[in-house]
Amino acid sequence: MGRRRLVGACLAMAVGGMLLSGCGKAAGVRPDRGVGEDVPGLSKQLHFEYIGDSGEDETINQILQITNDHVRSVVPLLSFTALDKNHELLPEVKVSTVYGSERGKLVIPYGTGYDILRFSGPGAHDVADVDVTVNLVVPAQMEAGEHDVTTQALDGQGREISRFERFSKVRLTNEDPYPVWVRVAYVVWDQPAEGDTQQAVDVTPIGGLTRVPPSGTAVVKVTGAAADAVSRNSRGPAVSIKAYNSQ
Repeated sequence: MGRRRLVGACLAMAVGGMLLSGCGKAAGVRPDRGVGEDVPGLSKQLHFEYIGDSGEDETINQILQITNDHVRSVVPLLSFTALDKNHELLPEVKVSTVYGSERGKLVIPYGTGYDILRFSGPGAHDVADVDVTVNLVVPAQMEAGEHDVTTQALDGQGREISRFERFSKVRLTNEDPYPVWVRVAYVVWDQPAEGDTQQAVDVTPIGGLTRVPPSGTAVVKVTGAAADAVSRNSRGPAVSIKAYNSQ
């Protein structure tokens, strides 16, 4: 989580294969290599809610909550259209994500999962809601965890330190009694003006796809671009280390 205050929640349109407003699949969208072939009917089991601001301190803004009614974990490929407070389109606003649900990188467990949306371009601060298009849904190769995998920054000697310091490792902890596979993102947040939601302005992967054992831990080293990002932003005002289900 970034450090700060927050403001307003909006409900997104539920979708099943295409937008309820009648829009078809987004042109040119393709899954990342290895996602798989679409399974008819799975899209109807996904439902979405956009939460611009929870109204609570120290919580993440611009959340897309995803409810999965299917009994197994799934991988969606999504695209988004930004809307203003009057539910009018904001055609110049580009919508992307932190966890990669628009690239087939996010695994959603049975129940609920989420992604974090990013808005850029003219009108980005006017976004109040989003339309979601489900382009493809496939069963996940591995089951996602029921609980979020937690992260802890470590120094070179393995001692726990703050995420705001210059850390060199990240310890991942899995509460579930089965193994899970996650990716880790180092997120730098902006400092929004009063009334604006908080944006993720920079997102850098730490390591790659990582297996965390049942009721156990794994350690990921911070190297390359991730080490550079930590060096630039350590002691900064708002950073997060987020682990998310992936494949």
